[in-house]
Amino acid sequence: MFRIHRFATKKPGIAVMVLFALTCVLPARGAMQSDSGVVDLVKPDPPKQDQPRQDQPKPDATQAASPKSDASADDGKPTDPKALKTYAAAIDWEKHKFYNEALESFRKANKQDGGQCWQCLRRAYNLALKLDAYKDAVEIAREMLPLAETDNDKAQVHFRLATCLQEQGIKEKKDQKLQESSDEFKTALQLDPKLGRARFHWGVTLARLHQDDAARAQFSAFLDEDRKNPTLHERAERFVDRIDLARAAMAPAFMATTLDGQHISMDSLAGKVVLIDFWATWCGPCVAALPHMQHIAHKFDGQPLVVLSISLDNDEAKWKDFVDKNKMTWLQVRDGGNNGKVSKEFGVTAIPATFSIDADGVLEDQHVGDADIEAKLKKMIARAVEMSNRKPAPVASDQPAGSGN
Repeated sequence: MFRIHRFATKKPGIAVMVLFALTCVLPARGAMQSDSGVVDLVKPDPPKQDQPRQDQPKPDATQAASPKSDASADDGKPTDPKALKTYAAAIDWEKHKFYNEALESFRKANKQDGGQCWQCLRRAYNLALKLDAYKDAVEIAREMLPLAETDNDKAQVHFRLATCLQEQGIKEKKDQKLQESSDEFKTALQLDPKLGRARFHWGVTLARLHQDDAARAQFSAFLDEDRKNPTLHERAERFVDRIDLARAAMAPAFMATTLDGQHISMDSLAGKVVLIDFWATWCGPCVAALPHMQHIAHKFDGQPLVVLSISLDNDEAKWKDFVDKNKMTWLQVRDGGNNGKVSKEFGVTAIPATFSIDADGVLEDQHVGDADIEAKLKKMIARAVEMSNRKPAPVASDQPAGSGN
């Protein structure tokens, strides 16, 4: 069942509300509609041995680039026969979406291989991130460090370790972990100065430690140097101007192209209330909720509200036909199946689900199922109007236009 996370913003402001009605189930995996009227992911039967079901993990949105021999799944595998057997079982667990069992087996295989199995650790690390098991991820990253060979490899592992320590520090509210994270980001950049993403994330850690000037310096350096992460550039620009936002629970940054060819991003929607609907044409609860979405789009037309529906349909033609026939005249995006990038960023695993995001991009609430969000939208729109009216008027020139003085 989908886990509900709630986030509270302390600052009033122009709001962004995000509503997701996600295609949580691929046809090959099957779907189950619960009594609450949402569609849950359903796992196939477990492989080989009878183990209890585990909850679906939240997809990771911050994995670092893969160092060393990660590009080849055959490199770095265990050589010990017993470890190789455990490794194969772990692959099977992961294939069947039993991530806790897979994580445990990969770590066991590494121990059986004398702590020298790079692929065991790499796969275990990625699974720990999917499960939000940051403490495990930190331990695994530390085990990877002695196996990294080149400076670039070492930099990537230090970056992985730094991001996990950052998440652990934020989650546990421990400045000690954040300071460790800062030290690891610094080491990563010393080993590989071209690792641009490290500067962005280091800036977040420094902001969390209230080292604002140092944080701004890293965000500015990221903007000057990095050319590989366009989705982070808008956010870095905002952090430079508003360093307090780097301490907030920001909604994931994303970019998408709408059905009519518009390029949008999470940060480009700041200053307006945005209602995003993740859905699918084959999702019964999503289709049932469509009239409510149409009502909202029409009721708040002309107000600072942008409605954005993101479909996870694989069939583009069917999606376009459905949108046209049902007069879904607001912004439409197709994320493409259960593995859509945007849906992964938000970690949605059941539909319908809603996310409330304020004007600054701060995540406030997450709901599952059909929720009455209309009253909340009214308040958010009212705050959006109020904040817009508070903006200072342009300073008039002391000289008349065209005076030449």
